Amino acid sequence: MADLREMLSGGRVHVMDGAMGTMLYARGVFFNVCYDELNATHPDLVEDVHEQYIRAGADIIETNTFGANPVKLSSHGLDARTEELNERAAAIAVRAASGRAAVAGAVGPLGIRLEPLGPTSLEEARDYFGRQVDGLLAGGAAGFVLETFSDLVELEQAFRAVRSRCDLPVIAQVTVGEDGVTAYGTTVEQAARAAEAWGAEAVGLNCSVGPAVILEGLEAMAQVTRLPLAAVPNAGLPRAIGDRKIYVTEPEYMAQYARPAIDAGARIVGGCCGTTPEHIRGIAEVVATIQPQSTSIRVIRSVGESSARKTPPPLASRSELGRRLAAGEFVTMARVLPPRGWDTARMLDDCRALAQAGADVIGIHEDRRTARLSVLVLAGLIARSCPAEPLAHYTCRDRTLFGMISDLLGTAASGVRNVLLLTGDPPGAAPYSDFRSVVDVDSIGLTNVVTAMNSGVDPSGNDIGPPPGFVVGVALRQGTRDPARELGRFHWKVDAGAHFAVTQPVFDAEHLVEFLAGIGDGGSGPGIPVVAAIQPLGSLRHADFLKNEVPGVVLPDRVLERMRRAESLSADHATAEGIAISRETAEALAGEAAGLEVAAHRGPGLGAAVAVLEGMAVV
Repeated sequence: MADLREMLSGGRVHVMDGAMGTMLYARGVFFNVCYDELNATHPDLVEDVHEQYIRAGADIIETNTFGANPVKLSSHGLDARTEELNERAAAIAVRAASGRAAVAGAVGPLGIRLEPLGPTSLEEARDYFGRQVDGLLAGGAAGFVLETFSDLVELEQAFRAVRSRCDLPVIAQVTVGEDGVTAYGTTVEQAARAAEAWGAEAVGLNCSVGPAVILEGLEAMAQVTRLPLAAVPNAGLPRAIGDRKIYVTEPEYMAQYARPAIDAGARIVGGCCGTTPEHIRGIAEVVATIQPQSTSIRVIRSVGESSARKTPPPLASRSELGRRLAAGEFVTMARVLPPRGWDTARMLDDCRALAQAGADVIGIHEDRRTARLSVLVLAGLIARSCPAEPLAHYTCRDRTLFGMISDLLGTAASGVRNVLLLTGDPPGAAPYSDFRSVVDVDSIGLTNVVTAMNSGVDPSGNDIGPPPGFVVGVALRQGTRDPARELGRFHWKVDAGAHFAVTQPVFDAEHLVEFLAGIGDGGSGPGIPVVAAIQPLGSLRHADFLKNEVPGVVLPDRVLERMRRAESLSADHATAEGIAISRETAEALAGEAAGLEVAAHRGPGLGAAVAVLEGMAVV
């Protein structure tokens, strides 16, 4: 077999193969089939694709294993066969190469979020990648192509999984959008520096975009690294024709970009999605005419290191809420719901009434059931027209990571500094029948993002200017049916940088006190201030709903019975009893919680919330 390490270090240009999936699809294999399983079910089909690319001029071929990790294979019920399918794939490629080409084991992303943005630990990720690497090594791979990565953290785990098992050469490739950065905001310069620091033998770009964008990225990489570069573009951008995506870039167009790519430092040129043996043949013909005599010397210019974090501003200087939390002062909050329309006059009047009644902070709840005015817009209006500070409840639901970062930058620019970060519940159906819920990053991941922003960088370490100084709140569900999971998530939120927590509505003060006392090693407590939510009850039906249908709420039978007796007298008696219960709960928690949050958007609404705030015997 050809020696991939010698090929990468020799200074000559090598041709990588093109798309495996495109060729398999053209042969009638539909996308709902697991292409990695074809290594076991249709090995001759896979081998023939390899053969076509070698005949077209490829001297580096990749195994048919882009998605052959246990996470992606599990969606087909094949995770237990991870090692087997990878070993088969490598053996097929080695047999096809027959010494004419080097075989690189293809390793793609896991398709899940890793810490700090997701629940999968780095060690777990390395284990997943390691199983794939073990199979590829057993099948005879001469090296590895880690391809189509957007997250440098994940790419590093794949690299470490390889290095922990062998010293075979690694080509590390990231994928960028038309803006030239990855989906995580990583620049090509950052990727090149990282790959060189890890010890990769080559670095490059593949997939997502066509030759023009890849060339621009390659030229930028060439300014910061001396590693051999890999240029592996798609056949342009796909066009939607019916329910299919078709790549229409001609082989001649792909081939003409090989020359400037080589001039920029590419020593590996190939193709990704949409490319065929015809595209690779055109590239190989160009490469044959312009082989460099020696490795070009590139001047490494300094590009500002964007990973240098700044010192976050002191908590007490970020907002009045931050000052109170830092000083250990009691915090009184009220919670409102944005209007369905755009007119905020009445809502702002309500907020001023709540502030007059004693609320230091106005929390703005994001409703999962209906579309309402933006929480962040209302927070900015409250900041400019109300004596109480806004606390924007911000959910991850239906937002991409990029969208969340943009929202938070805008929030800081509008003068809002207090945020309560929530994963978000699934949306209700009314009044939109065709809806979907999307969670790109959960509240733990978003807390990590905001903590990074408070140091002046985004999740990829890019400079965002002066730290915004957010005061970060998170949720704590004291009545969950799975306390171990809830406490685990809560500790992760604290570790991620949360400054305070807000509970679910409290109707049993003793239960909350016991719950808080049991948090931490040896009952050391939650570690951050906890604000207890207070929900005035408006009726027996309201109480029954909270007790039986809202996760995390503990509503004792004695409270239900009090509401039943009061409602038997009149609706006004029920409202008054709900206010009395809230006041009693507030008094019981005055010396236990760091603050109280009174809901003004459920049950009896504003009037009851004002009554509770005015009657709370707390400082």
